[in-house]
Amino acid sequence: MTSFFWIAAGLAAFGYFIGEGLKNFGNPGAASSILDDGDDHPQFIKQRDLHWHINIDKQDVESFLEKYPDVPCTEVNGNIYFPYKKLMEWLMNKEDF
Repeated sequence: MTSFFWIAAGLAAFGYFIGEGLKNFGNPGAASSILDDGDDHPQFIKQRDLHWHINIDKQDVESFLEKYPDVPCTEVNGNIYFPYKKLMEWLMNKEDF
C-alpha cells in the first residue's frame, strides 16, 4: 500500500517539474532575464520594442531618436537599450513630446 503512495507522489512531482519546464520551453532562461525585473515592466527596452512602450508608430522610432538625441539609452555590442524607469521619467519631464 505504501508503495502506491510513493509511486503517486513521484508521478505528481514528475508532472509538476515537467509542467514548470514547459512554461518556458520556447524561451529558456526567461525567469532570470536581465531585460525583465519581474515588475510587469522590463528593466531595459530594446530599440525594436521602443515604439510599443512610448506609443508611436514603428516607422517613427528613427525620427524620434533623431529629434531627441538626449533620450536615455545604452549601447551594448551595437544594440541600443533604453532603461525603462529613466525613459519614463524623461518622458514625463519632456514638455514638447
